Amino acid sequence: QVQLEESGGGLVQPGKSLGLSCVASGPIFRINEMAWYRQAPGKQRELVAHITSGGVTDYADSVKGRFTISRDNAKNTAYLQMNSLRPEDTAVYTCRFTLTPDNAEVVWGRGTQVTVSS
Repeated sequence: QVQLEESGGGLVQPGKSLGLSCVASGPIFRINEMAWYRQAPGKQRELVAHITSGGVTDYADSVKGRFTISRDNAKNTAYLQMNSLRPEDTAVYTCRFTLTPDNAEVVWGRGTQVTVSS
């Protein structure tokens, strides 16, 4: 069974940067799409960033110009570089990979907490 593990979360001051990683392990044939979601207390989970197998990216309007998603296929890893962090970026960040070309097979990580506070 494929599993995802996030790392890199923590406490950071406003205006600073933080990088997240999400590594897949297990019987992986291929990884199609990778994405990062986040959920703040009392709010619905939202899509933060997404990258296709071809490297095409898209972002939530709230993070455009500040966050960058990337992937290393050889390492089965997705990254999320977060710059100019704001208190409203505080949330649990979770990665999601799709494992088939039709995106029918989906695996989620457990999440990592990011807290932006002075």
